Amino acid sequence: MAGGFVGGAAGKRVEHYEGRITGYFILACLIGSLGGSLFGYDLGVSGGVTSMDDFLIHFFPSVYRRKQEHLRETDYCKYDNQLLTLFTSSLYFAGLLSTFAASPVTRKYGRRMSIMVGAVSFFLGGAVNAASINIAMLIVGRILLGFGIGFGNQAVPLYLSEIAPAKIRGAVNQLFQLTTCLGILVADIINYFTEKLHPWGWRLSLGLAMLPAGLMFIGALFLPETPNSLVEQGKLDEARRVLERVRGTDKIEDEFKDLVEASEAAQAVKHPFRNLLKRKNRPQLVIGALGIPAFQQLTGMNSILFYSPVIFQSLGFGSGASLYSSIITSSMLVVGALVSMSLVDRLGRRFFFIEAGIQMIISMLIVAITLAKEFGHGKELPKNIAGLLVFAICTFVVAYGWSWGPLGWLVPSELFPLETRSAGQSIVVCNNLFFTAAVAQFFVAALCGLKYGVFLLFAGLIVIMSTFIIFLLPETKQVPIEEIYQLWEKHWFWKKIVDRSRSNEIGKGLTSI
Repeated sequence: MAGGFVGGAAGKRVEHYEGRITGYFILACLIGSLGGSLFGYDLGVSGGVTSMDDFLIHFFPSVYRRKQEHLRETDYCKYDNQLLTLFTSSLYFAGLLSTFAASPVTRKYGRRMSIMVGAVSFFLGGAVNAASINIAMLIVGRILLGFGIGFGNQAVPLYLSEIAPAKIRGAVNQLFQLTTCLGILVADIINYFTEKLHPWGWRLSLGLAMLPAGLMFIGALFLPETPNSLVEQGKLDEARRVLERVRGTDKIEDEFKDLVEASEAAQAVKHPFRNLLKRKNRPQLVIGALGIPAFQQLTGMNSILFYSPVIFQSLGFGSGASLYSSIITSSMLVVGALVSMSLVDRLGRRFFFIEAGIQMIISMLIVAITLAKEFGHGKELPKNIAGLLVFAICTFVVAYGWSWGPLGWLVPSELFPLETRSAGQSIVVCNNLFFTAAVAQFFVAALCGLKYGVFLLFAGLIVIMSTFIIFLLPETKQVPIEEIYQLWEKHWFWKKIVDRSRSNEIGKGLTSI
């Protein structure tokens, strides 16, 4: 347990964990997973708002004028404006910075406190954006939203993983992705209707971000802290009460002992960020903190989510039609999340990663080849070609929805031992938001410069990340979260690194005797 600090007794006790699915547990999961709705709503709403004429006329008139043109050279470049893309990406740069503040809060004051801080910041950001009269106010609002995302994305996946029983941890953790997808879908539907409310519809779209933030804050007032966090804070009696209530039984001694032993081992680690860099934690660092969070964004999915209305308009769809097409793609994302929730704890994480990788590569190739042959000639696409593009994008989105979308948060949250968990999750969120912001900032420019080649680029990146998964990620389904470290000791590649690290520690121990 706890990354290997505690021996095999914990592994034997896991078989004797007792409990059932209680109403209290379900309520805690539903409220905690609302954090995903904040992330999802922003992903959906920002792309729709930046395609609205009223918004562009007010803040970006030069982009509006270019949008009305039908010249050959503007087909891929209608929205190529770095200030406009900064409106989207500034949130993620702010979220990146806020994760470093979120880690000590999450560790010292608990996951629940970070969720509440994130909700307040997101609420304020939505209010400022809705009231914006200039670009400066827009950016300030986006920064406040970013702080909310940083705290929420740091705490919510940890909260869900820690409160869930091992057998259904995958499905529970994916509530975060499901609510993210639902947030995107709701935002797309709202954009579809507010686009018709001239000239203030965009204000309503941005301001409604306050609703999920308010619900999450109020709900968090009634949330229990996770037993793991309470033990970490030394509140053993309270941790025992919460664990009994969440599991619906007083026979929790085996699980509670494991939590206490993991916490004692974790307390011996005074510098969790420095500890994460040690050789024994190399698999978690490479896979969980660096690889998966970066690859999740390099699939190109968030570019499609940010800019699906922009992409569809650039490809010849009208304003209303582009928003309608965005609703279709975000619906596919929800379908993918539901499929993943239903099957991830049976089929496993690796299955979904690998199958979806193949499907996403094929979809990107179809988009690239179709655009290369039919687009960029200064005229709108024929309906049958436009339909093919929507179909290809939908197959891409649904594959992402059952793989890199939910598993990009689930798998990292499973990998870190307790002593590095909050620090590891901070790096996960920081890394994820860095690549989110970078892709958001440069995708439209890349679309303008590379044209259809940008989709070939994403296809190539998906080949690389699928290979990464095949060779380096062991299967984690139904493995208790405090026993994940044993997977590295059995893995064909990682065992060489972990065993060498353990040999070095034993050698140092003998030397000091």
